[in-house]
Amino acid sequence: MKNFTFNINENSYSVRIVSEEDNTINLEVNGTSYAVKMKEELKTVKTPTLVRRPSKAAPEPVKIKNPSSSSGSIKITAPIPGIILSLNVKVGDTVNSGDLLLVLEAMKMENNITSDKSGVVSAINVSVGQQVLQSEVMIELE
Repeated sequence: MKNFTFNINENSYSVRIVSEEDNTINLEVNGTSYAVKMKEELKTVKTPTLVRRPSKAAPEPVKIKNPSSSSGSIKITAPIPGIILSLNVKVGDTVNSGDLLLVLEAMKMENNITSDKSGVVSAINVSVGQQVLQSEVMIELE
């Protein structure tokens, strides 16, 4: 069954457990057989089972559109796949070039997504906790 090597007082002992039955262990030490009667009942150890909670599904994104939005809008897309950690603007906000729009977590790093141009937020196509793919439109500006 199992083989062990022990060094006691500079003496080497090769121990092989042959069998376990009725609280008795049959083993060989350096080729000599022994039957060892245990004082206490042998308990078998169960391998723990990993239990995982089901993951929470990301909430469906709330698509908020400003009725005055035009087709000539500026689209802010995801540079890499990730999860939206925070939204720093809302529909109707005026943003300048370089303003922080949202924070995107990708590969355990927080990425600040900023505006390339000035404009007014006309649509927010993502929500906090949502997973986005690369090139997915997250925010639209007029």
